[in-house]
Amino acid sequence: MVLSLLLHPKKLANTLWLMREASRRGVEMEDLPDEVLAPRLLKKFDATPWGLVPNDQVTREPLADPELDRAVAEATEGRWEAGAELLASTRGRWARRDEVVRALAGCAAANQAFLRRWQEKDGSNPDLAALRAIALVHLAWQARGSRRAAETSAEQMAGFHRFLLQADEAVDVAAALAPEDPTPWMTRVMLARGLSYDHERFREAWAELVARDPHHRGGHVQALQYWCAKWHGSHELMMGFAEEAMRAHPSLAVLPMLATEELPDREDGDDDAPWQTPVVREALEVLLPRLAGEGNAPRAVRTDRGYAIFALTANGRHAEAVEQFRVLGAQADADPWASREHGLLAFLQQRAEACERAGRP
Repeated sequence: MVLSLLLHPKKLANTLWLMREASRRGVEMEDLPDEVLAPRLLKKFDATPWGLVPNDQVTREPLADPELDRAVAEATEGRWEAGAELLASTRGRWARRDEVVRALAGCAAANQAFLRRWQEKDGSNPDLAALRAIALVHLAWQARGSRRAAETSAEQMAGFHRFLLQADEAVDVAAALAPEDPTPWMTRVMLARGLSYDHERFREAWAELVARDPHHRGGHVQALQYWCAKWHGSHELMMGFAEEAMRAHPSLAVLPMLATEELPDREDGDDDAPWQTPVVREALEVLLPRLAGEGNAPRAVRTDRGYAIFALTANGRHAEAVEQFRVLGAQADADPWASREHGLLAFLQQRAEACERAGRP
């Protein structure tokens, strides 16, 4: 994306400035932060007539979450009490529990001190067991790295499988300590990809998860990955799973859009075509009424709005896309932009295009 913007002849002066700035920082131009690139590469555009915040106020920083922010901050410093208190409060609130346990698992992958100290004080705590299992999955992927299998060393793969096997055992412990909790089973669904569960074994784990929380969003997202072609399924199995989820509950209407992201790029270069299918349009009609009663929190709702924007713009519904941008406000921290290189640039560019095509407010 950045290169395509730089190649525009009218941007030559900006390109030269960015080259100098990259040289000054000792990085490649592509590696400059979006906050530096955006003012130089995007044309000046005033979003305020559409009720949108100015470009320079849009941020990738997540909304404040005082309870979770405190727990993460203390866990980073090796203290476990705030995280333990917060996790205990999420029992029965499975969506919130999923959000909290993932954030704390990320801390544990970086520094396991708080888990060790919690273990010393309260080793049989079911919340600790659930957290430890998912933290081991994080450690597994950290050991493997993000490169393709062909570019991953034997040592990295060995570490990956070692942690996944430990996670598999930790799931058994966590599930026994809290039989009603879907979290250990969501973790097993996560690790099923790396441990190459066959379809029968995966469906057994999946049945345990949905028996405890039929519409567990995090679990559905992980299962979608399992069923995609790059792991243990196919485009057909993946899309079939996504359609079934969408029709089961409105909170899962984004699944066909997530599945669309996993489809291969079209050879004709028409990026909008995958978003113009009947199933995406059906998903959009399920998703939009649900979003109408929500704001821009939690992050999962911002993600749903982002994918709704992709589908709306691809189908020429630009005024409705602007309305979704209006509700997002200054937040560009969620998918689909967060998972893209130079996501802030992509957010601002798509927002400007939606406004222009929607016409004057």
